[in-house]
Amino acid sequence: MTETSFMARFGARLVTNGYAILPIGPGTKKPGQFKRGAWVDYPEWNRHAERPTTEVEIATWSAWPDCGIGIVGGAVAAVDIDIVEDAELALQIERLARDKLGDTPALRIGKAPKRMLIYRTAEPFRGIKHHPLEVLCLGQQFLAYATHPDTGAPYAWPEEGLADLDITDLPEITAEAAAAFLDEAYALLPEALRQRGLAAVSTAAEHLRSYSQIGTLPAIRAALAWLPNAELDYDSWMRVGMAMKGALGEAGADVFAGWSAQAAKDVPAITAKAWASFKPDRIGAGTIYHLAMERGWQPDSDLRLDGSLACDGAHPAAGLLSRLIRQDGPMDQHQDNLPVSVPPPPPLSQLDGALAMMIEHILASAIRPQPWLAVGASLTALGTLMGRKVRTDSDLRSNLYVIGLAESGGGKDHARKAIKEMFSQAGFASHLGGERIASGAGLISALTRQPASLFQIDEFGRFMANVVDKHRAPKHLSEIWDLFTELATSAATTFMGAEYADQKERPRQDIIQPCACVHGVTAPGPFWESLSTGSLQDGSLARFLVFRSEDDIPDRNRTPRSLRDVPQPLLDALKAIANAGGSNRGNLAQTGSATIVPAPILVKMDPSALAVFDDLDLEMTGRQRAAVGTEQGAVLARVWENTAKVALIKAVSADPYAPVIREPDALWARALVGHCIGTLLLQSERHLADTRTEKHHKKVLEIIRAAGAKGIRRRDLTRKTQFLDLRVRQEVLQTLIESEQITSVSTQTKGRSADVFRIG
Repeated sequence: MTETSFMARFGARLVTNGYAILPIGPGTKKPGQFKRGAWVDYPEWNRHAERPTTEVEIATWSAWPDCGIGIVGGAVAAVDIDIVEDAELALQIERLARDKLGDTPALRIGKAPKRMLIYRTAEPFRGIKHHPLEVLCLGQQFLAYATHPDTGAPYAWPEEGLADLDITDLPEITAEAAAAFLDEAYALLPEALRQRGLAAVSTAAEHLRSYSQIGTLPAIRAALAWLPNAELDYDSWMRVGMAMKGALGEAGADVFAGWSAQAAKDVPAITAKAWASFKPDRIGAGTIYHLAMERGWQPDSDLRLDGSLACDGAHPAAGLLSRLIRQDGPMDQHQDNLPVSVPPPPPLSQLDGALAMMIEHILASAIRPQPWLAVGASLTALGTLMGRKVRTDSDLRSNLYVIGLAESGGGKDHARKAIKEMFSQAGFASHLGGERIASGAGLISALTRQPASLFQIDEFGRFMANVVDKHRAPKHLSEIWDLFTELATSAATTFMGAEYADQKERPRQDIIQPCACVHGVTAPGPFWESLSTGSLQDGSLARFLVFRSEDDIPDRNRTPRSLRDVPQPLLDALKAIANAGGSNRGNLAQTGSATIVPAPILVKMDPSALAVFDDLDLEMTGRQRAAVGTEQGAVLARVWENTAKVALIKAVSADPYAPVIREPDALWARALVGHCIGTLLLQSERHLADTRTEKHHKKVLEIIRAAGAKGIRRRDLTRKTQFLDLRVRQEVLQTLIESEQITSVSTQTKGRSADVFRIG
């Protein structure tokens, strides 16, 4: 162990110079984390491509033993000359790079004569690879300061290291210039260093045509040695995985996991999820052998390739098959729990009190009624009114975050308008926060003025696009999202405001037991476009209950009630809830004060409700354990909490004077939250994407899914996917067909044949 790690020596300097960095485990080339006294993989390292490295992260990583430093691609690109056989050729290609891309002062040597040149990008672009040459960029990382795992010596910077170079000192390159350089450099490679095609091994290729889909474990392992998974693109990774499952069946799960783990960006849980989804029927061993032979693999003459042929003794994979059949470990559990379903919502007929009256008024006054969007909006409104006045046994409060999703023109913003009118007539307009939040400081000022505030935000997807991306959003906007995340867990404590140097001009703003409720409505498209899987994994989105409209354009209400015609019983019920438990102690208590310590009444659960929550706890614990490392984990972790909050709001709504959470409240809340998180997980699975390729796959799949059982003709699909060029569209469709997510059939229309694509 070194006395001072690379991170401690160079980390802060690199960040000051403009680089996004990440920790590298000692003796490896992969990002790592030091947990419980040991180094482990860091599957979420890609989040560091989205924002600058923080001082807290540098301090934390600097304390990790022997921590190396990786540089995140995007703002910088690295020309990797992976040639070890010919030192003069490596130097020749380096000179070509300097001539074509710029004479960079940043040259890194790991295992000579291999070398790497670092450049600044005009605009981040996807990496480009012509083995053994590559330009690493977006979605990739490279080592800057670490010990090389082969040589045992630190990576060397013969001229100037990045710790001594500001990012602006590097020559700027574009994707086009990088691609042109690689083409010219690849032409300099002798035939022996290039990837060889099947023409060089035509006899073997001809023989492959007789092989079945099934392969043998030794042959697949031998072929995979020629298919390294360093930074493969998504399509290639999926194709090899499907072929592996076609070749070995479930016996290939461990092989696929080990092969995928070669990549720094590998996430074991996502790998397992992908494996579980593969259902190949036309792709198998032949594909693996073909790809390996393209890269120069020559199968040994005594290697049995066709696993369908009878052989003496046990099948080569029999032992592994037997072990997997007996296995009842995390992998099996994880695969069983990853599929997402959406439970049905609970009936509205089970509601009573203010909640039922509020929903009824919202629907009666709507031109296009949206029942479930009305439910979500009403829960946040009532949660605000009873904020700081009620609590559960576990000290949970009524602060709730809700997002309503519906297409434009479907009446998604009506509930927001109705709640504004209700609050105004009932005398609670002070509980309405601004519909636009200009900064984090503005949010805190609003809660200081009224600690129990409802923030109703229209076009919530556009709002999130402005505040979620810390890499691009101004600090005063990005801190809004951080504050909402923090406030969600601060309702039972004192929120400590920011400290400023000038305490006289900007004193710290503390808020005792804040109850911030959020009701956002948005069209699905802008909402999902604003997010990445990181929004699920970091827990920020997991705090929201997502309500999706059942009908984007519901039937028109021909005789809507006036918004201003709020029934008097509803207004009386709202006032009773604001005075829950008879806790109104004068005007100051009703309007709220950030410096007054409230004394919320305890809303107990009866024994039958406790049994419901005990059962929910057992279920969620099992599901969380199965979902460790996936984006589902953070969402499942909030299910119990959100269920208790909904049950609390429902119980106080039914009886604001002597509220008790009973079994019907617990069961209704459990069903509602189950429906909401099922909606969130299913919609995120269909829409969230971290790479351009993955985004293309999901967009095309959604277009085909929207066509229903009849499917969509190729020409219509082409019109709807004009954002893709022909080659990319063909690759996407081929991958979706081979993964059996869609099917393609040929039909006759007016004497002409046409391809039709359908789901499944």
